[in-house]
Amino acid sequence: MRLRMLGSLLRVGHPLALVSSPGGPSGVSRHSGHHLRRGHACNAPKCPLQLQSDIPQQEDPAHQTQDGLGQRRQLPRATLVHPVVEESGSSRTGMTLTTEAINMQDTVCLHLCLIFKCAPLSWQESTEYIEPKSSETRDPGKQGHTEEYLLPRMIQDLTKQETAPFGDAVLATWDTCIGSEICEELWTPHSPHIDMGLDGVEIITNASGSHHVLRKANTRVDLVTMATSKNGGIYLLANQKGCDGDRLYYDGCAMIAMNGSVFAQGSQFSLDDVEVLTATLDLEDVRSYRAEISSRNLAASRASPYPRVKVDFALSCHEDLLAPVSEPIEWKYHSPEEEISLGPACWLWDFLRRSQQGGFLLPLSGGVDSAATACLVYSMCCQVCKSVRSGNQEVLADVRTIVNQISYTPQDPRDLCGRILTTCYMASKNSSQETCTRARELAQQIGSHHISLNIDPAVKAVTGIFSLVTGKSPLFAAHGGSSRENLALQNVQARIRMVLAYLFAQLSLWSRGIRGGLLVLGSANVDESLLGYLTKYDCSSADINPIGGISKTDLRAFVQFCIERFQLTALQSIVSAPATAELEPLADGQVSQTDEEDMGMTYAELSVYGKLRKVAKMGPYSMFCKLLGMWRHVCTPRQVADKVKWFFTKHSMNRHKMTTLTPAYHAENYSPEDNRFDLRPFLYNTSWPWQFRCIENQVLQLERAAPQSLDGVD
Repeated sequence: MRLRMLGSLLRVGHPLALVSSPGGPSGVSRHSGHHLRRGHACNAPKCPLQLQSDIPQQEDPAHQTQDGLGQRRQLPRATLVHPVVEESGSSRTGMTLTTEAINMQDTVCLHLCLIFKCAPLSWQESTEYIEPKSSETRDPGKQGHTEEYLLPRMIQDLTKQETAPFGDAVLATWDTCIGSEICEELWTPHSPHIDMGLDGVEIITNASGSHHVLRKANTRVDLVTMATSKNGGIYLLANQKGCDGDRLYYDGCAMIAMNGSVFAQGSQFSLDDVEVLTATLDLEDVRSYRAEISSRNLAASRASPYPRVKVDFALSCHEDLLAPVSEPIEWKYHSPEEEISLGPACWLWDFLRRSQQGGFLLPLSGGVDSAATACLVYSMCCQVCKSVRSGNQEVLADVRTIVNQISYTPQDPRDLCGRILTTCYMASKNSSQETCTRARELAQQIGSHHISLNIDPAVKAVTGIFSLVTGKSPLFAAHGGSSRENLALQNVQARIRMVLAYLFAQLSLWSRGIRGGLLVLGSANVDESLLGYLTKYDCSSADINPIGGISKTDLRAFVQFCIERFQLTALQSIVSAPATAELEPLADGQVSQTDEEDMGMTYAELSVYGKLRKVAKMGPYSMFCKLLGMWRHVCTPRQVADKVKWFFTKHSMNRHKMTTLTPAYHAENYSPEDNRFDLRPFLYNTSWPWQFRCIENQVLQLERAAPQSLDGVD
């Protein structure tokens, strides 16, 4: 028995469809699928099984909600659709899609005054059953437990039924059995597909909403292949694509797997709303694979049965006997640099088209962070041009709306970048000529509309007001001022740049006779945010930040990648230059301030601190103990202790800045953004008395116990 599997990658809000025939083939005895696990043979011929989307780009008002930008967006949903096999006399020939389908939509149900995330499955205007997410059921120990759910009256009027089964169940066709998981159930320690597979379910579907994180695709593929490797079976994973109007980007990555191998791979990043995957698989391969696993047979004999919801159709037909089966493929992964070039670029495009603004404004400083952000916009333009060349009319319509030219067709990424990206170099007397040149050359190579201006008159006006009121004139440390004066004068420059960025974002297009405004892009990386190495309400305060969830180490690798991928030679001098804020006076015309010197730690160390603090849930003492082993060849215990203390002191002092971070693309699990990903206090005791005392006691013990082991260690 062979099945042609089709899987689709869907933009957020679009439904998912699983297709097969509604009637069983002639000559095939009707069984409910669950008999197959008892060893009954199935002589049914083969028939394609497909996944596809049937919802157009236009948003359905019945499935919309208000997003933060004042636009309407669709609520995520998924649809399990079956095509009709047309009948000609007594034989069945051909296959056509129909809206009379089995629908599986992610929705929210109120049952017994409790709220559940659910997947209602309906067939030909009848709700067959409603499956709640297993982690949200009232009694997780009751596998296969169902109750009667009183349907809302509006549904009763449509389906002509009063109730539907609510709980764990599977769909039984004439020739096989289909189960479903909902999103993160694939990731749980005891996923539903384990018990479903042991109970004879041969096909598992998953309408997922899994967001992108760097290097996450490896885990996603491993989970799916392992699910089918240990238990046999077919797994269809269809993941949403696009931005949900928030910090997350859903990156697709749909796949079809069987018995531990992948047979179809969807693209991970794309501007297309729908992408369809196909694979022709033989169910007999599943049955023979399972029969060979003796330990599985023993476990299956003890499995608790799932209730079967029988539907009057089959997945197989006579005409597919000679259909060639698909061969396993090797999964092709993107490198982290490619993921950065594609994920945030698609996220930027979704924000731009949905906000209906005229483009972006980016303060371009000539450093790695702002250069990386500019490269992401250029990569977005490349993706848009590629999509238009492939015939995507929806993307073309969005471009024309953004640039306000009904006849414009983007061909060259540089031309498109010049229309939608304005870069601005805001110099001061503390800026070097080198950074000005780097910013100008990069803007020329990507084609952005570039502005250069000097902020010194604004800085002088603001500090002049302070001097007029107080009679005091603050000085930089280089000119004899205190550290407090020095920091205040740096912050004034940074905040004036933010004010000017928003002024030009609102009026830059107006001054050029173009309609609309610009979204301001921020360019603070995740490591700087973690430490608080930024000025509150400076240029890190923007509308959105495409690199706010990416580490400095990955950004440097990404910029190096762009040199080769996009032939942006101006990036070579940027990536080789030391990172600097250029907020303090120059020394003999040269930069006297560097980021790592200011922070008192390297960016590589910051990434380690961030992962241990957030992902590993470590405080000062736990982190010290962990780093003793990790850095034993490069640091003494005393040096490790000093580094950990310094990090936690600076982090806790600046934690309040996390409350105002610009919404950023989520790419790292150690993001410190406290509105969603790091729900911790923003007021700490910066001296950490108990934790630091434990560290100090441990260091003293180590130094007394083995002083000779420290000889020769730098």
